[in-house]
Amino acid sequence: MEAVIRSPLCNHKAYPAHSRSRMVRCSAATGTTSSVFFPNAVGSSRTEWQSMCAIINSNNDALISSSTSPNDDGKLVPLVNGNKSSSPSLDLVPVPKLARPLSISDLSPAPMHGSELRVAYQGVPGAYSEAAAGKAYPNCDAIPCDQFEVAFQAVELWIADRAVLPVENSLGGSIHRNYDLLLRHRLHIVGEVQLPVHHCLLALPGVRKECLTRVMSHPQALAQCEHTLTSLGLNVAREAFDDTAGAAEYVAANCLRDTAAIASSKAAELYGMEILADGIQDDSGNVTRFVMLAREPVVPRTDRPFKTSIVFAHNGEGTSVLFKVLAAFAFRDISLTKIESRPHRHQPIRLVDDADAGTAKHFEYMFYIDFQASLAEPRAQNALAEVQEYTSFLRVLGSYPMDMTPWSSSSSSSSSSAASSSS
Repeated sequence: MEAVIRSPLCNHKAYPAHSRSRMVRCSAATGTTSSVFFPNAVGSSRTEWQSMCAIINSNNDALISSSTSPNDDGKLVPLVNGNKSSSPSLDLVPVPKLARPLSISDLSPAPMHGSELRVAYQGVPGAYSEAAAGKAYPNCDAIPCDQFEVAFQAVELWIADRAVLPVENSLGGSIHRNYDLLLRHRLHIVGEVQLPVHHCLLALPGVRKECLTRVMSHPQALAQCEHTLTSLGLNVAREAFDDTAGAAEYVAANCLRDTAAIASSKAAELYGMEILADGIQDDSGNVTRFVMLAREPVVPRTDRPFKTSIVFAHNGEGTSVLFKVLAAFAFRDISLTKIESRPHRHQPIRLVDDADAGTAKHFEYMFYIDFQASLAEPRAQNALAEVQEYTSFLRVLGSYPMDMTPWSSSSSSSSSSAASSSS
């Protein structure tokens, strides 16, 4: 039976205890993963500790009988390390079982699909990113992370096998944070997932829309539902939250009967909330694109549509270099699906090559480009060879299969959708 958390001040449906128990967290002070909770760990709960102590106490008689020896007077004296002790008693302190050391099987590559695959995503259970992870890797073990960077680190530290993170939304644009992290970390893009956004207005059971004084959600979700909220007569305060499902969890945990949340229908199910309005996004063509990240790249193929993502920089001035780069693709009839520029943040960017050795240089802009071609194709190889002549830095982020799954606004309600920038 699934463990649940119940609030004494709330009578609505309890939400699952796993919503926070397995989250990978990042220390704000050091920027590193500070705590990771694993299921079935010995001593991870008070109940397990009490059970272990009871077993040890029940075996005390056997332990004492096997660890005593008669002295010269015929009395039993405890043995300490095999030697007789003058102490009349021996205190037995329960020692918790230590974690099993990692073996080679723990570090072996996980299967591409299946329940054994561990996939990191940003947010809490019920987030749109969790739905994207489920579409990318069906029946996977989804691992929630409190920050985008923690999801990158989870894969690098072998806590997770893959990460599924959003990079752009059809209405909100690019998620710049993840583009910066793609350059900072050495993970490879091995696939993409595109899912339609389907927002719901959630509240505690029995709460009416007329009783609401504010609506909480991620800033992009609030913006994507602005006109619909107004048409529903909800001229209430809008309050930004870290992510959509997190807003629903917060409202449920704190029994806020004057507050609604914008999140997925899955979040309503997990946190015991009711759907006051379904499909409240202003644009039915709202789609978020996610990328799948791994420690190793996939082998490019030519038997199906592939997409390749690169990032480059140049020291030259003006737009002539950018024009030459774009021409290298245009002359070979390679379609570009995205171009994004990111400025340096007043600090040199350390560019790491394949040998993990880099140089620190100032660049005005870094350019990210996605184009429809596989690196197994000669035209793509020739295009990159020409691009390398014009640029001072070039890195392939990944060459991976395109997501060719058809979607429509009507199907979004059944698929629990993809989301805004941090869902």
